[in-house]
Amino acid sequence: MSATPENTSRGQKAKEIANNPERYMVCEGCDSIVGSATTICPNCHGYRFDSEASRVIEQAVWLGAREQTSVTAEDLN
Repeated sequence: MSATPENTSRGQKAKEIANNPERYMVCEGCDSIVGSATTICPNCHGYRFDSEASRVIEQAVWLGAREQTSVTAEDLN
């Protein structure tokens, strides 16, 4: 049986973000979702963010429905 996006950890995180978009922003440099208190993106070091709830929800749904393709800090340990 294959996992549906809602059952994966990415899907679960996406759902949490979509339900609380005011806590997050989308980096305009790399499209990562970061916390609303972020000043510099930890992935691309960008500093421009889109905090519109509709943009955050759209990006969370899109990222939660696909496989991870980016390298994270945890991957490098």
